Amino acid sequence: MAFNAPVQTCVAISDLHPNTSHPNVAGVIIGKTDVKGFPDRKNIGSERYTFSFTLKDSPEHFINVSSWGREDYIRALSDNFRIGDCVMIENPLIVTKDAEKEERYNPSTPSFYRLLVSENHSTVRVCSDIEADARLLSLLHLPVKDPQDFYSLGDILANGQSLDGRVINILAAVRSVAEPKFFTTADRRKGQRCEVNLFDDTVPFFALVCWDNEAIQLAQTWIPKETVLFIADVRITFDRFRNSMIATVTSKTIITVNPDTKEANLLFNYARELAETGGLDEHMDRTGDQVNLDTIVDVFNVHQLKLRAQQNPDKPETIYAIMYAFITTMNLDSSLSKLIRNRCAKCRFTVSEETQSCSNVACPGLGDSAEVITGFDLLVDLTDHTGTLQSCNLSGTAAEKTLGCTVSEEHPTTIASLSVLLWH
Repeated sequence: MAFNAPVQTCVAISDLHPNTSHPNVAGVIIGKTDVKGFPDRKNIGSERYTFSFTLKDSPEHFINVSSWGREDYIRALSDNFRIGDCVMIENPLIVTKDAEKEERYNPSTPSFYRLLVSENHSTVRVCSDIEADARLLSLLHLPVKDPQDFYSLGDILANGQSLDGRVINILAAVRSVAEPKFFTTADRRKGQRCEVNLFDDTVPFFALVCWDNEAIQLAQTWIPKETVLFIADVRITFDRFRNSMIATVTSKTIITVNPDTKEANLLFNYARELAETGGLDEHMDRTGDQVNLDTIVDVFNVHQLKLRAQQNPDKPETIYAIMYAFITTMNLDSSLSKLIRNRCAKCRFTVSEETQSCSNVACPGLGDSAEVITGFDLLVDLTDHTGTLQSCNLSGTAAEKTLGCTVSEEHPTTIASLSVLLWH
């Protein structure tokens, strides 16, 4: 629905007050939560539904908006707009917020108030493309926090579990966006999950997990290697499965896409240069380590996997699947340097044995003595009743588990010693 109220009738968020009579408030939506149901205390056995969103009308001012009511009304209202839409709210109730209670589960805002939208007294109207104010749309690229107040991904890993449970800001680029995974909980509630791989000039892989459908829909619009994110108030936790830190989008989180800041522009240029030189295309075992194996449910045989890989030859995709197969060939006839490789700890490119330097011209540590990660790098053939996948890479933790040792524990000095280890 397009609104036709003149702009001059709007009240700026900074001028709102509980005594304001019949206000109209216009702005762009910078955050939004999913619809949720809660038991109705007044009507036992029934539920009330709610959702909230965050509205911004100037670089410094934004406010939280919520609505409660019948399921049909709340779902219809929520479905009417998305993050990035410009809207007009007519006659909301202006309420003084309890900051401690309000901002525990909602974005922190500079306003002393919050807005309530009711079915009987309020209306939310969406601007058409023609009516959308370019000034409001430009606000989508301004972070809600100080653009210099963020952790690099390297800082997060360096601090480790001391950040477990903390809410912080992150500036990072998008490396990949996985397909959403859908599931049903034990109490028969439907859910979804999407994982985004981030990177910056300090770390090549870092997991961002989205659970809300609103966040997942937003993530599907991000272009890998071209999108930079300023993620305000994201929760950092230690993932025991990965043995690493991860970030999770919550109802407090506000994500600014391609922020118009100096720091974001520098990161965008770094990402573009890395992509142009192939620094993001060298497939590393670390990507597999960043995927929660519990979320992989698709089962393929060899024939099906080959067909899937041939569907988009110009745009190869990463496929995560379960396959039941035998290792029919393991290449141990190569030189030792091809079975155990040193890779740069910063960009994961191969490190030359002769120069002990990274081969990636866009590596942030270029010119310095490379900090290396040593690991197995084997080629194997996988076979089932439908065919054989040849020259599959077996490396990283998967290779260590298959061989039953790590490189540091049993660094083989000859091919023969590795053969003895393998067939022991």
